[in-house]
Amino acid sequence: MFVAQAHSFVQQARLAITLAWVAGYTNIVTIITCGEVTSHVSGTASNLGRDVAAGSWHLAAFCGYLLATFFVGAAVSGFLTEVGRRRGWDSIYVLPMVAEALLLTGFAIGEELAVSGDRGVIAAGGVRWVLVGLASAAMGLQNATITRISGGVVRTTHVTGTLTDLGLEAAQFALWAWDRRRDFPAGSARALARSLRAHPTGRRLALLATILGSFAIGAGLGTAVHGRFPAQAMFPPVLFLLWIIYQDVRVPIAELAPSEGGGGGASGRPGSEGETAGAAMDLPPGLAVYHLRRRAGGGVGIQRMPNLLAWADRLDPITRVVVLDIGQVHGLRGDAAQELRAALRKVNGEGRRLVIAGVDAAQFEALRGAASEDLGVEDVCPDLELAIARGIGLLAEQ
Repeated sequence: MFVAQAHSFVQQARLAITLAWVAGYTNIVTIITCGEVTSHVSGTASNLGRDVAAGSWHLAAFCGYLLATFFVGAAVSGFLTEVGRRRGWDSIYVLPMVAEALLLTGFAIGEELAVSGDRGVIAAGGVRWVLVGLASAAMGLQNATITRISGGVVRTTHVTGTLTDLGLEAAQFALWAWDRRRDFPAGSARALARSLRAHPTGRRLALLATILGSFAIGAGLGTAVHGRFPAQAMFPPVLFLLWIIYQDVRVPIAELAPSEGGGGGASGRPGSEGETAGAAMDLPPGLAVYHLRRRAGGGVGIQRMPNLLAWADRLDPITRVVVLDIGQVHGLRGDAAQELRAALRKVNGEGRRLVIAGVDAAQFEALRGAASEDLGVEDVCPDLELAIARGIGLLAEQ
């Protein structure tokens, strides 16, 4: 989930949706206990201008403090991410998430010690400044981390941009759907519905709407838990962050590397055992062979699918047919078929062809279920030799 080269759409969506409720939860708890918003700083900046104009220097200093802590959290995220990248770690974003968990742990402990009365309100003073600062820094850190993971596509600590993107893309999608319906004869509503679901904007709209709902659910959950257990209200998001960090470490991501004998693929690490079929052949220009393989030290359990869309974007322009060998990795996560489907659409949409090798019976059924309209039976092969022969045949037909 926090690995630099493995941010597929499904993984980004899962991470954004789960972190959005943490942000909504944290924000509402700080509002209830401290009377301050911490997940976003637009209102804080407005209050800063108002307080300066009114000469309320103490209030202005507090607003400046909130802006500074949010900024520091974002800067810490960037620093820790760069540390992981320079040291060659796989999960380069896991350190920022550990830092967020620690900040929220400090907030949770401080809240348990500082709340007063049945309402769980923290009195004004130095303790309030510390606790609000911890929450604000955690939100700045989370927002910076998910922004970098998604390449600026999604945010999780505020919904202004999410709602704006949702409106813009909904309009574009509605116009596209209206134009698309002309391509389908009367009575083919099911085919039209499948076409709408397949459109990339449809998935994007679903993601944005779910992030919005997740933030609201988190706020509602935080209100309910705080009303019942005010001193322990922040424990659920802390425990959840620790759980997803553990899951990230426990479930590694499979490696994707070109074969030594590739002709027309992107440069990368040479192949290893199990790649002799690709390496032994002098592949013609325009044909590339890639191998999905178990990451060293990853054990024998389930592994995650790498970002196949990013891989497809990096293919050499001369590559017309790609063979993707998945035979060395078994037990991929359940969303693997969806990621392969996305890669199929990407490659096929560019006028290329993708042949998948090393597919067993169970994997074939999963692929057929997820990509029935994009995958031909002849483009799924049980072994690498047949897949390469199929690729050479496809290349000759072009």
